[in-house]
Amino acid sequence: MKKNDDIILEITTLSGQGVGIGRYDGMAVFVDSTAVGDTVKAHIIKVKKSYAVGKLTEIITPSKSRKEVECEAFLRCGGCSFRHIKYEDELEIKRQGVFDAMKRIGSVDLEPLEIVPSPTISAYRNKAQYPIGMDEKGIFYGFYAKHSHRVIKSEGCLLQPLIFEKAMKLIKSWADKNSLTAYDETVKTGLLRHILLRYGEKTGELMLVVVINANSLPFAEDLTQILKADLDENLASLQYNINREDTNVILGEKTVPIYGKTYITDEICGVKVKISAASFYQVNRAAAEVLYKKAAAYIESDDKIIMDLFCGIGTIGLSVLNLCGREQRQLIGVEIVPSAIENAKQNAIDGGFENTEFILGDATKAAEQLRSRNITPDVVIVDPPRKGCDEKLLKIIAENFAPKKLIYISCDPATLARDSKILSENGYKLQEYSPVDLFPSTAHIETVALFHRQKD
Repeated sequence: MKKNDDIILEITTLSGQGVGIGRYDGMAVFVDSTAVGDTVKAHIIKVKKSYAVGKLTEIITPSKSRKEVECEAFLRCGGCSFRHIKYEDELEIKRQGVFDAMKRIGSVDLEPLEIVPSPTISAYRNKAQYPIGMDEKGIFYGFYAKHSHRVIKSEGCLLQPLIFEKAMKLIKSWADKNSLTAYDETVKTGLLRHILLRYGEKTGELMLVVVINANSLPFAEDLTQILKADLDENLASLQYNINREDTNVILGEKTVPIYGKTYITDEICGVKVKISAASFYQVNRAAAEVLYKKAAAYIESDDKIIMDLFCGIGTIGLSVLNLCGREQRQLIGVEIVPSAIENAKQNAIDGGFENTEFILGDATKAAEQLRSRNITPDVVIVDPPRKGCDEKLLKIIAENFAPKKLIYISCDPATLARDSKILSENGYKLQEYSPVDLFPSTAHIETVALFHRQKD
C-alpha cells in the first residue's frame, strides 16, 4: 500500500477521537467519518511504518450504526465526530473508550458504570466561539476544519441554540454594511477575529463579545442598535475584546464593555451564577446538572468539610453543597485566578451560602493555610483542565489534605487514567467511575470518579 492508492476497507473499530479503523494487508488504516461495520472505499493520503490514513470516497456497505446526517458542513467541519452515528451507539463507543483508556494507561481492570446520556442531544451548547473568515461576498462565520485553522462556513450549527444563529446573522449584516474585514492569520491583518457568544439557558440572557485585532471597535454604536432591535429582551452584555497577538488563544487580556453588564446570569442545580466572558462554565447546563448530582451523591452524612480545587466561579462546589445540604456542611474553594475567586465569593453571597470560604492561591498555599488552622477536608473535589492534575498536586492532596474521599471530574479519559494510577500509588483506591455525556455528536466525554483513602 502506498500514497494515492484506492482501497476497499472494512471498518472494525473506532479511535478515541471517533476515527474509523480497518486493516489492509495487516496495517491499520484510519478513515474519518466512518462507522464500525462500514465497508468503504478510501483514498490513501498518508503511509507510515505502522499505519496509514485514508480519505473516505465511497460508502459501499453502510453500518447499521449509521444515521442520516443533517449538517452540510459535517465532512469538512472539525466539530462533530459522531454526527453520522446513532446516539445509542455513540454512547457505547464513548463508554468503551473510557474503559480502554483506564485499562491501557491506568492499569484499571474495573469497568465503568453505565454511561449517563445527555438530556438533550441538539442545541445544547450555551457557549460558542465563531472564527471569522472572508471571501468575495464579505465576511462569513463558522468553525475550523479538522486539524487546521481554515474557517469552514457553517450556518445553523445543530449544537448551538437558535439565538446564536440569529445573533451571528446580525453581526454579518453589520460587518458587511460597514465594510469590515476578517483577520488573516497568514498576514496578521484584518479586524474581526472571533465572535464569542454565551447564553443563560434559565434566564435567557445573551452575551456577545467581538474579538478584534485593533485597540477599539469601529461602528460600535451601530452594532448596539442593530442587536438591540432584534435581541433587546435577551441582549444582556455586549463587549469587545482586544487581541493583537500572534496566538491561537482566542481572548486577549482586555475586554471593553459597550452595552449592558460585563456578565450574564444563569442557574444550575438551584444556584444562581454570574458568568463573565472568560469564566469556565460547562457548555451543556442540563447535562452538567446530571454530572454534579452524580458527584453530590458521593457526599455522605459524616462528610462535613468539602474542598473544591480548581473551583473557578464556584459552580461545582456551590452546586454540590446545595444538593447535599448546605446547612450541615462547609465549602472551601481554591483557585489561582483572582477574578474567578471574586465571582465565586459573589455567587455564594447571592445564593445565600454562609458556610463558604474561597482561597486565592494554589493547592500548596491552601494546604499551608488549612494546616495552620487545623482544618482537614473530608472530601476533595477536583475538576482539572484537559491536562489533568500533575503528580505534585496529587501528592499534596494525598499527604497534606488527606481527605477520606476524592471526587475527580475529568474531561479526558487518558489523563484520568494516568492520575488514577498515581493516586493508587499514594493510597487512594478507585471505587467506581461513570462516564457522563456532556458533548453529544463530539468525541469529548466527562467522567466522574470516586476514590477512597486506604491508609492514614
